[in-house]
Amino acid sequence: MLSPNVVLFSFYICFAVLALWGIAQAWISQSRTETIHPLKAFFHLLAFYLSYLLFPLLAFSAYAGWHDIFSLKQSIFIGVLSSVLIYARFIEPHCIRVKHRQYKLSHAEAFARPIKVALVADLHIGLFSGHERQLKSMVKKINQQNPDIIVVAGDWTYEPEDQLVDELAVLKQLKAPVYSVNGNHDEQYPGPPIQQLLSNALAQNNVIDIEGKMVEFDDFRLIGVGDLWAGKSDMRYMPDLPQDKPWLILSHNPDTVDMVPPLSTRPLMLSGHTHGGQVELPWLTNYIMKKVSILGHKHGFYQHDNADVFVTVGIGMVGIPLRFCVPPSIDMIELS
Repeated sequence: MLSPNVVLFSFYICFAVLALWGIAQAWISQSRTETIHPLKAFFHLLAFYLSYLLFPLLAFSAYAGWHDIFSLKQSIFIGVLSSVLIYARFIEPHCIRVKHRQYKLSHAEAFARPIKVALVADLHIGLFSGHERQLKSMVKKINQQNPDIIVVAGDWTYEPEDQLVDELAVLKQLKAPVYSVNGNHDEQYPGPPIQQLLSNALAQNNVIDIEGKMVEFDDFRLIGVGDLWAGKSDMRYMPDLPQDKPWLILSHNPDTVDMVPPLSTRPLMLSGHTHGGQVELPWLTNYIMKKVSILGHKHGFYQHDNADVFVTVGIGMVGIPLRFCVPPSIDMIELS
């Protein structure tokens, strides 16, 4: 049987090797990233890769508690904290859920048949999210729902590498047309200047950019509105557009709904941006959310003077590579 000193030495070696690997991976990944903040990206990636230390830390806490290296309370605390962080880092971000909603868009005459809209947002392909496994899972789950259209409410990126064309190639497997607008991280607020890189990647992978455009459907119109933080969300022109059909508006930031002018029909806006808080903690999350959405949007439906807005919690992550009690979601909205 190994002596405690040998076991402890083995743990220390494991910690050291993993830490060196994490530092090296963070540096290499940062060097390939399209970023205007290389040092910031390095430290974010460092947290991403050093999180693998949680696994030996969990094992060490059990061993240390069993052999009285730690007190029982210390061992339980470290073990529980490590387990929660492992779940938030390695499990929940990949548990993409499909949520079903219904909304009556037409209050005059019902649609000939319900329209199924798949809403996703905040993929944040780059530092933490949008890796092949996650994108394939998202595409598979969307196709299983057989939507009529798919809409992406912005924030495709989070300081991505310059391989976006290849990374988004899996989107070609989607069986419904995909419409998109950009978000603040795609528009240098605070993302890097990657608009052309993203535009090319979307065009080559069958994603239709509808910012500032109107798409006609039999029963409604889909209108794309630019990002609020980028100053592209002017909607004063809307009363001059045809009003004979209800409108579905796609815009990244849900606070944009406050800028919708009075219209003859009440539109629904589909948005993301908030991540639903990304990490749900008592009091703290709601406090931070006030800085993310001035109007208090978090997730779900909200009513405003001239329009309703639905906010999805999105797919990816920013800031920290964690999701806790806010799993990534695809929202299937049935319009009638």
